[in-house]
Amino acid sequence: MKWKHPPIIKMYEALGSVADDRVKIFGNSAKVFSSSGNKFYDVIYNPDTQSIMTNDNGSYWKGYLGYPAIAFLMKTGVVSYDKNVAGLLKSIAWKDINQKFKNDFDKTLEYILSSKSDKEKRDLNNLVTKIDTEIKDLKLNYLGKKTLPPSGY
Repeated sequence: MKWKHPPIIKMYEALGSVADDRVKIFGNSAKVFSSSGNKFYDVIYNPDTQSIMTNDNGSYWKGYLGYPAIAFLMKTGVVSYDKNVAGLLKSIAWKDINQKFKNDFDKTLEYILSSKSDKEKRDLNNLVTKIDTEIKDLKLNYLGKKTLPPSGY
């Protein structure tokens, strides 16, 4: 079974998590800590079968590839990552902002980008567009059964 393509904001969230060094790699698996730092998501990847699994809310409930999996793919070099551009998304409280806008991802992204210069917005957009295309081209499969997301904030 193939993963649904993620909302564009998930590429931004993944960049932020890598910039914050919240992705801890262990071979073909990882723990990706939330922006609050109070919980982590598990990721496991099989490059031979182009299969990946993660237990974040979007992946579990909506069936799209969530930001922890995308962050893993960035950190391991499977998809593009630019440290300088990602640094523009460092120290963002994604969970708090998403809740503020009742998980309206368009409003969340608009809010986050409102503090960036035009050049920064262009740089982010160019990188995210590249990541988006690379994820589409991977055509990733589910790896095993879904597991419930961690609870808590």
